[in-house]
Amino acid sequence: MPPRGERLFLALALLLLVLVPGLDALRTLGDGNGADALDAAVELNASNFDSVLKESPLKFAVVEFFASWCPACRNYKPQYEKVAKLFNGPNAVHPGIILMARVDCAMKTNADLCGKFSVGHYPMLFWGPPHKFAFGRWDPKQGKDEIQPIDEWRTADHLLNYINKRIGSSFGLGDEKYENEDTLPRNASDPEEIARAIYDVEEATAQAFEIIFQNKMIKSNTQVPLIKFLQLLVVHHPSKRCRRGSAEMLVNFDDLWPSDPISLSSQETTILQQVDASKYYHICGKEVPHGYWIFCRGSKKGTRGFSCGLWVLFHSLSVRVGDGESNLAFTAICEFIQNFFICDECRNHFHEMSSSVSVPFNKTRDLAMWLWRTHNKVNQRLMKEEKTLGTGDPRFPKITWPPKQLCPSCYLSYSRESNGTENIEWDEDEVFQFLVRYYGRTIASSKEATLSSGDDAASTYDIASSTNAVTVPVGAALAIAVASCAFGALACFWRTQQKNRKHRKGWN
Repeated sequence: MPPRGERLFLALALLLLVLVPGLDALRTLGDGNGADALDAAVELNASNFDSVLKESPLKFAVVEFFASWCPACRNYKPQYEKVAKLFNGPNAVHPGIILMARVDCAMKTNADLCGKFSVGHYPMLFWGPPHKFAFGRWDPKQGKDEIQPIDEWRTADHLLNYINKRIGSSFGLGDEKYENEDTLPRNASDPEEIARAIYDVEEATAQAFEIIFQNKMIKSNTQVPLIKFLQLLVVHHPSKRCRRGSAEMLVNFDDLWPSDPISLSSQETTILQQVDASKYYHICGKEVPHGYWIFCRGSKKGTRGFSCGLWVLFHSLSVRVGDGESNLAFTAICEFIQNFFICDECRNHFHEMSSSVSVPFNKTRDLAMWLWRTHNKVNQRLMKEEKTLGTGDPRFPKITWPPKQLCPSCYLSYSRESNGTENIEWDEDEVFQFLVRYYGRTIASSKEATLSSGDDAASTYDIASSTNAVTVPVGAALAIAVASCAFGALACFWRTQQKNRKHRKGWN
């Protein structure tokens, strides 16, 4: 086996040769079959049709089956694009609602796919939930089905009118961002809406690490806090693909950010400086970040979004850790915010509140309830500031959480003074049970619906066995790995397994 320095040089040099900047996922899904770089509609084909639609977080999809040789299809494309630009891409006016896609039936590889949907003329458009298209089909003899052919499609106005009728919206082709936001979720207690928060948790996680990479925040004094947080994510992130991405990043940590950079040659140092980890380490998968929010989308520019997604992530982590892990999880979250959250005022306020904790957390409940109280303190402070400055979201004003209509059993008594001050006596047993339900069991991907630590341990081991890790972080990580915390021990276990597995392959 080549020395570590040589392996690092070869691996990073190869990455620089093959890596090309990725275009927006909503524009380039597919294999480049003539799709214009500015197209908003997603180009799908037989190889990715099922996977893209199955994994889509959106409620609705419009799929156009066309033929690239068809003059009518070419003439219709600008009309379809006018509507697609409202919903798809980073500049979409109404993102996170509808996936607009296209399939070229002129390609031989798509013949069976077009046949499954009984495409008899071009273009032919269908409406339905994305997951129903995945591994699905349409037969005109079936009658009523969740996948429906669209008859009103011949102009952009016709197609948008059809969409408005289907979802009860009033979108217009001339809409600007944050106009006509009448499809935003109104009922936070709707289980379907709460479950969709998993996609915003993924979005917030991916954006947080993009900020870290782009601002080159991983330095010798921040490596330990980041490793701690990655260990926490590996075992307890509510999204399986984020756990997998955290695992891959953790096992390659020392290669990307050596704890002893002095030992590197000038050639290796140059390569490390040129490589942007965000280009090839997609912590929650290549499709994330999408560039939009679903559960956390605000009705006004600059509201909710990233901060909402992070809070949901922290609450979810707080109820997923075990009793023996709660204090180390608390430390990992606090140190992550202190070292990697760019908003100075937010970071300082959080540090002030976390510094007041004098007794270690021994149980999951301790951590979950402290974070709940802390979040409500933040909301109360921002409530006053936003009311004075007019900077809040008019549709989603800051409130005391949870509201009574969402958890009536959480309230023993409630009164409001004339100046707006709330007096609440909480049933903290009920509050904790609510937090576990809301941020734990409900916010989970469709592939996993349990908080069992045994399941998490098993899924962590599966992640380890599926990665192609070469080295194990040492130095700074060593002090963490010997901790008694369960998630630290698990992370250490599968990293050791990876190293042993790689060495065995080298000897065979």
